[in-house]
Amino acid sequence: MSDLWWQTKGEGNCHLVLLHGWGLNAEVWDCISAELSSHFTLHLVDLPGFGRSQGFGALTLAEMAECVQARAPEKAIWLGWSLGGLVASQVALSHPGRVQALVTVASSPCFCACDGWPGIKPEVLSGFQQQLSENFQRTVERFLALQTMGTESARQDARRLKNAVLALPMPEVAVLNGGLEILKNTDLREPLRELTLPFLRIYGYLDGLIPHKVIPLIDALWPASESLTIPKAAHAPFVSHPAAFCQALIDLKARVV
Repeated sequence: MSDLWWQTKGEGNCHLVLLHGWGLNAEVWDCISAELSSHFTLHLVDLPGFGRSQGFGALTLAEMAECVQARAPEKAIWLGWSLGGLVASQVALSHPGRVQALVTVASSPCFCACDGWPGIKPEVLSGFQQQLSENFQRTVERFLALQTMGTESARQDARRLKNAVLALPMPEVAVLNGGLEILKNTDLREPLRELTLPFLRIYGYLDGLIPHKVIPLIDALWPASESLTIPKAAHAPFVSHPAAFCQALIDLKARVV
């Protein structure tokens, strides 16, 4: 039995769908959901196979996007963090009429480093896939530690992410592998050039997974989009800098509603 876990909270006049990253679940938004639910109607989702959305196998990016959009309100701002950024982007490409604005957080249209494009080295992602079969809980914990490295609150932020993972059942290895395959093989650089809807990209300058060198390349690729870089944040800017993060979304709402 496959059932997508979905929770709605808040009574704002604008819907906001939040999609988490690889290995995690919707508990990662705990640090900002109270603030955001006073401005938006929030939709918290565990992606298929993650957290409380059990019973799914490994899905393609298109399958994941279709599964999530089928439960979503008719019109919403879609926000995706890391892997979730690819899912939100795919929803915007497949169903642009449903998307009021797209927000990607610590995400890239092409996560893998290739041909002068900064990103994660393919062998690093392959290494994670190999390690998953040996000790997948340790592998996920190592990946979480990479996401907060370099910030002033790194230890505390990593603990918050780890607690979000451990609060719920761990995803199956096949699901985690499927997510890494999406990160390894997806390239949305060209498709997203065609987007005409409001598009905000939020980055952490200290991010070890999405290097800041890629930001001006994406700026040039999508000149109609906006980008915000939080100087002392890493891969989870909503955890380390919740006030600045929430304000960026509140400002976006004022422009699109």
